[in-house]
Amino acid sequence: MTILHVSQPVDGGVAQVVADLVRGQVADGHTVVVACPCPEGGRLSREVTAAGARLVPWGAERAPGAGLPQELASLRRIVADARPDLVHLHSSKAGLVGRMAIRSRVATVFQPHAWSFEAVTGPAGKAIARWERWATRWSDRLVCVSETERAHGQAAGLRARWALVPNGVDLAHYDPAALPSKQRARRALGLSQHAPLAVCVARLCRQKGQDLLLRAWGEVLAELPHARLALVGDGPDRGALEEQAAQLAVPESVVFAGRVEDPRPWYAASDMSVLPSRWEGMALAPLEAMACSRPVVLSDVAGAREILGDQQFPVPVGDTRTLATSLVRLMSDLELAAELGHRSRARALERHDLRATRMLMGEVYAAVLQSRRVPAPAAPSAALGHRVGKSD
Repeated sequence: MTILHVSQPVDGGVAQVVADLVRGQVADGHTVVVACPCPEGGRLSREVTAAGARLVPWGAERAPGAGLPQELASLRRIVADARPDLVHLHSSKAGLVGRMAIRSRVATVFQPHAWSFEAVTGPAGKAIARWERWATRWSDRLVCVSETERAHGQAAGLRARWALVPNGVDLAHYDPAALPSKQRARRALGLSQHAPLAVCVARLCRQKGQDLLLRAWGEVLAELPHARLALVGDGPDRGALEEQAAQLAVPESVVFAGRVEDPRPWYAASDMSVLPSRWEGMALAPLEAMACSRPVVLSDVAGAREILGDQQFPVPVGDTRTLATSLVRLMSDLELAAELGHRSRARALERHDLRATRMLMGEVYAAVLQSRRVPAPAAPSAALGHRVGKSD
């Protein structure tokens, strides 16, 4: 069949999820088209082109704005040209424009990758939640990556046809046996061989909570002045975070690595991974770290408890003191960190194999297309309107 993926993010976890799906779908013989912004260097455009998908530029900004009518018209033209059997919309902006453009005329799967109404408070958040409640009528399936993400949607009043497809990672790609040793990785990156090292792989933005991490890091340094932290990624908050890090007692304890094509050397060099997000659906970077046999410290956002299982408890969102305590505990006991890392790899093998993610998504697609093919027993146009145009 012909599948059209529409994504506004071109870097980060969402882009990687899309690229992984596309790679598998092309390998399975489907015709795959990807519509996304195509800035030079965007990971998504490079990876989907390398996979054999057709890339179509879609000039969408991250947030809604004055360009929305043009984005809408452009996406309508893309859909008309691609003539897909199914459209898969990724993240809030593609979900907004895509559902307005298509309005169920084509089988539509929407995957929010974290709810946009959790990103803001007050009237704006309430307005976004109202839109999401309305727009479910234009989604054949609403795909969540964690049970908590689905529960948050239901609590916000969304009545949708739900599907659950947890994020997965390529376990062979992140096989610790294929990674350089910690010593070699640190030499290559110019890092100390002896200091305990935590890494945070994420876009530098409010959602990912690096500002909270730096607040906690001051308390970590009070206990472990030789500890080191690497912020791997780039984003709009980099300048503010660099200023914040400069105020620490040991400013050189924080390394700003910038955007990297491959985070595996940083996972290999680390003793643990940390991500104190303010909201998520199910973050991908912690799964990558776990696949590399690294323990992870997470805030208690959607997906965190499903990622961690019974290994350890997530940190309350915004609780920098507990975050610092968790980091100090692991950085003071690297044997414990290594043991938790081995358990992390086992859990990734059991719960987050990318092949299982692709299989589940294929089942979602098949169910959506089958529901559209089944003839109604009577009054076909009315039955179709009920089945497609309204949430179950």
